[in-house]
Amino acid sequence: MTPQILVAEDQADIRDLIALNLRHAGYDVTPVADGRAALDSQRDRTSDLLILDLMMPGLDGLEVCKALRAKGRAMPILMLTAKSTELDRVLGLELGADDYLTKPFSMAELLARVKALLRRADLLRVAQSQTQAAAAVLRNGELEILPGKREVRMRGELLGFTALEFDLLLHFAQHPGHVFARAQLLDAVWGYSHEGYEHTVTTHINRLRAKVEADPMQPRFILTVRGAGYKMRDPPP
Repeated sequence: MTPQILVAEDQADIRDLIALNLRHAGYDVTPVADGRAALDSQRDRTSDLLILDLMMPGLDGLEVCKALRAKGRAMPILMLTAKSTELDRVLGLELGADDYLTKPFSMAELLARVKALLRRADLLRVAQSQTQAAAAVLRNGELEILPGKREVRMRGELLGFTALEFDLLLHFAQHPGHVFARAQLLDAVWGYSHEGYEHTVTTHINRLRAKVEADPMQPRFILTVRGAGYKMRDPPP
């Protein structure tokens, strides 16, 4: 089926240009001009991917993203922002966005991000549709990861993760003790590597730690290797 993409952007020229390029690439596009319309459009039907402008009238992109994640909607979200401050980008990622692009951006780059996010979503749907979810449980102390069911448990308690968060945690769990640079993680988990977007990884690492660590400031599972990257600790004997 043709992927359904929602484009929420209040500037008509940018919205029309994005919609035109997405349709030319073969996607089914629903363009809206504000955050309220974006949220309303997801009430009866969930799009395969959302492109949200950060600054919109009514509800901004951050509020839309937060509201959808609060409802358990796990579709990939690409945030567009004209702001160049690191704080704005980090806030969007903290509230559940999967990726971001800072204006001005090229249509080629936007299409590459869309393709990568949709490819990851397809892999997720394949995993969820498998009738046999008997993949081996990955254990690291009190942490249990069930790849087939895409579930994570800490001391038996089920934890909630977005699709990207789960994939990042799974990548670490499948390679305990291996140190990954941020660019390597972007390539392996997000499906691309682009200079200047390594902070996306850092933000997702912080989100993982907030969920699996008793004290995120003193992590025991996902460790920082100064000057090199990140790793998951070796499982205890």
